[in-house]
Amino acid sequence: MKNSTVQKLIAGNQQLTSEQQTMLNNIQQFTITHLHDQKHAVYVIYGDAGTGKSVILSQLFYDFQQLASSKSGPLAGTHNYFLVNHPEILKVYKQIAGQETHVLKKNFQRPTSFINQMNKNDGHADITIIDEAHLLLSRRDAYNNFYQDNQLQEIINSSQVTILVFDHRQVLRTKSFWTDARLKKLIAPYTVGEYHLTHQFRMNASPELVKWINTFTDGQLTPIPKQCGPGYDFRIFDDAEAMRQLIVKRNQEVGISRIVSTSGYPSTLDGGKHYIVEGDFKMPWDQYNYTQTPWPEIPATINEVGSMFTCQGFDLNYVGVILGPPIKINDQDQLEVDLTKFTDVESLKRRSDITDPKEFAAIKQRLVLNSVNVLMKRGIKGLYIFAHDQVLRQRLLDLWHAHQDQ
Repeated sequence: MKNSTVQKLIAGNQQLTSEQQTMLNNIQQFTITHLHDQKHAVYVIYGDAGTGKSVILSQLFYDFQQLASSKSGPLAGTHNYFLVNHPEILKVYKQIAGQETHVLKKNFQRPTSFINQMNKNDGHADITIIDEAHLLLSRRDAYNNFYQDNQLQEIINSSQVTILVFDHRQVLRTKSFWTDARLKKLIAPYTVGEYHLTHQFRMNASPELVKWINTFTDGQLTPIPKQCGPGYDFRIFDDAEAMRQLIVKRNQEVGISRIVSTSGYPSTLDGGKHYIVEGDFKMPWDQYNYTQTPWPEIPATINEVGSMFTCQGFDLNYVGVILGPPIKINDQDQLEVDLTKFTDVESLKRRSDITDPKEFAAIKQRLVLNSVNVLMKRGIKGLYIFAHDQVLRQRLLDLWHAHQDQ
């Protein structure tokens, strides 16, 4: 299929800009400089969804592995790992491993597997790269066989140099709750380097539309900008079935176009189908993917509704986003989340270290809106939106019509 995430990652530095290549050189120099220090070193790459973080990391790890296989040099013989806490994204990296010299499947692991392996064998890594570090567990989670307090802390303890990418807007679960401040506090005792990515690579949308999305998911509805981007198809729909039909058409034209949705509809891990129904629209949630192919790249998933757990980190050509029942709007054009209608209760479980009920309620609101941000930034060529809530849908349509009249 066209524009697959795997193809983009394999392309490596064919897609790197001069800024990205300079950053890679700086990270390599940072790594070499601090590889034998007494103190651990941490390098953080900050960036919104679509700013090329995964492409940079994959090229960086490829370069490290080539240098590690050399008979001489500052990285010769180093033992390095690539970690990602997202099973669908891990499948992508496993596919890459089968196609690149000195990049082996065993080099790519889930964080818990890496941590438990290091603790069991009293092991130590030279360099550890973490993709989607905002998904790391920040509390004990027996369900995932993690029995310490914080995955990032454990990874740093087992690595001389840790390199990670982080986006506070992609934090989605309370058990993986992070903020920029929490991250900075944890890494403060170490030698720290950082870089902030700003250029949007995934979406052909204008900077003004990307800002509109961020403002929307920060809780404020504002006028749709006049310029949405040359060749970027942005639309608001009054009919979810009409949106689905256009996504099917786009999928036939260019491939990898999908419907996705926020929580708020029936969904349980019982192996059965649970449907999202909106008027004439009726589609099942994504099913558990037992294959080695990531969900967005399976042709049959055009007939399923994707979630943040199957789509986060992936490129789609066109995305149709359903804003489910929890997403509402008040009289001041501010978004609100009705948590009583949020059905993915596993994502918002209470944390013993956050005792203020008001603070925890605000955190849960933030995480739900983060999921909207993740879904809205999947599309390379276009974004379509349908809102379940009638008031929000009408306000979006009013803004859409005003945008068209500009």
